[in-house]
Amino acid sequence: MIFEVFRQERKGQSFQHAGSVEAPNKDFGDWYAREQYGRRGESVALWVVPRESVHEIDEFVDELEKNYHRVDGYPLKEKLKEARERAGTTATRDR
Repeated sequence: MIFEVFRQERKGQSFQHAGSVEAPNKDFGDWYAREQYGRRGESVALWVVPRESVHEIDEFVDELEKNYHRVDGYPLKEKLKEARERAGTTATRDR
């Protein structure tokens, strides 16, 4: 069996794909992953998953037709300007 291994370097960080190990069963897969990716303390946690359990999701239906993936980011400056105008506190900067 082939197992995909994901590791976490420090607590609170996201898991990253570390690689894969080949083992005859789950117990050996866990042991091989621990030896390969955790023995020297480079990981604080591991996820070991059979390769056939990993699947890709590549179609995302946008039912509300909203695009939050703008290249230029969220229009924060525009929203702040509108909020200040509504509040009557337009910011003036002298430089």
